[in-house]
Amino acid sequence: MAIKSIVVVGAGQMGCGIAQVAAQCGFEVVLQDLRMDLVEQAMALLRAKLEKRLAKAEITQAQLAATLERIRPETGLEAAAGADLVIEAATECLEVKTQIFQTLDEIAPVGVILASNTSALSITALGAATRRPAQVVGMHFMNPVPVMTLVEVVRGLETSEATLAEVTDLARRLDKTPVVVKDSPGFVSNRLLMPMINEAIYCLSEGVASPSDIDRVMRLGMNHPLGPLALADLIGLDTCLAIMEVLYRDFADSKYRPCPLLRQMVRAGRLGRKSGQGFYSYFDPSVPGEKRE
Repeated sequence: MAIKSIVVVGAGQMGCGIAQVAAQCGFEVVLQDLRMDLVEQAMALLRAKLEKRLAKAEITQAQLAATLERIRPETGLEAAAGADLVIEAATECLEVKTQIFQTLDEIAPVGVILASNTSALSITALGAATRRPAQVVGMHFMNPVPVMTLVEVVRGLETSEATLAEVTDLARRLDKTPVVVKDSPGFVSNRLLMPMINEAIYCLSEGVASPSDIDRVMRLGMNHPLGPLALADLIGLDTCLAIMEVLYRDFADSKYRPCPLLRQMVRAGRLGRKSGQGFYSYFDPSVPGEKRE
C-alpha cells in the first residue's frame, strides 16, 4: 500500500516535528491532540519554524504555504479511519499509549500500520494490546525531528517483515535514515544516551563541576555538538526520567538508577526548555547562545 496520508497522535514537540517533516515531504497529515488549543499552539510553533527557514531562504513562500495546507488539526482519533498510517507521539507513559493503541485498533481499517514514537517503551507490549500486532512497529524519531536524520525502526516480537519494509521505506521518503533495531528497553539510542546524561547529573549533584563546565568537557573533549545537561534540557527532564525509569525497571540493574537530583528537578517542575528552567535558565536573554535555540 502506498502511504499518502498520516495521522500524528500528540501535538507536543515530537508530534509537531513529525507532522512538519511529513507535510514538507508531500504527505497529507492530521495532527491530533486532546484539546484544540494544544493543536493550535503546535501549529503556531510550526509556522514560526517554517518562517525562520523562509527568512534563511531555505524554503519558498509557496513551500511554506503548501506545508501548512497539508496539515489538518483535529481533537479526536476518528481521523484514523481514513489514515494510511498512524504515528503515536503521546506522553511517554505505557498506560496512556496502550489506551491510544486500543482505540486506534478499533478505528483504523484492518491492515493499517500503527507506529509509536516511544523513546524506550515496549513495542511488543503495545502490539499485544491490539488485534494487529504484526502491524505495530516503532518509529523513533530524534529531537529536533526536522533536523535529525535518524529514525530507529523498532521490531516488536510480532512485527511482520512487510510492516518493517513499509515503515523503512516511509522513513526514507521522509528524508530520514532508518536503522532497524530489536525491541529492547531504550532500543540503541537511549540505552546509550540516557545513562550518559544521568551520569552527568550525578557529576553535578556531587559537585564535580558546574553545568557549563560539564557540558564544555563533552563538547570540547568529545566533540559533542551539545553538552549532556543542555541536551537533557532540550529533550525534557521528565522524558529523561521516564526513560531512565524504564531502563532501571526492565533491566533490574542499579547502573540505570535515576539520579535523585533528576527526580527532584522533575518534581519541582524544572523540565528544561519547555518549562523555561532546567539545568539552565531560558528566561534570561543574557544566557549564552549555546544554551538557547
